[in-house]
Amino acid sequence: MENKYSRRKFLGKYLFAGSVTLGAGIVIAGSSLKALAEGSDKSKDQQPKTPQPAQKNPCDNMAGVSAEELEKRKKLAYVNKTPIADSHCSNCTLYIPPGKDKPCGGCMLFKGPVRADGYCAYWAPVNN
Repeated sequence: MENKYSRRKFLGKYLFAGSVTLGAGIVIAGSSLKALAEGSDKSKDQQPKTPQPAQKNPCDNMAGVSAEELEKRKKLAYVNKTPIADSHCSNCTLYIPPGKDKPCGGCMLFKGPVRADGYCAYWAPVNN
């Protein structure tokens, strides 16, 4: 009867598995070293990039708007982004469209910049 397990098969199987594992390790290590080398190629004088602050929307600039007018906006529940898809400042009868070279509109109820996609509790649909 032939022996099911032989030393030759055992050594062959485990040498093959060991060489595959070693090869995979070399590939992984090589890619890691490549990434490290690419990182060190960058100029050493270069300062780390600091995240730039997000560009502010000019319609959020409340400079020059009195506290009284800001309180009116609050009482009218004005928000920069409408919670109701079909109801926004640009289709409200009280909305004042932006003038030439102006990014923001206005409102007949309060002073200060108003976003076209804003909303307040006094929204009134435009009658066509």
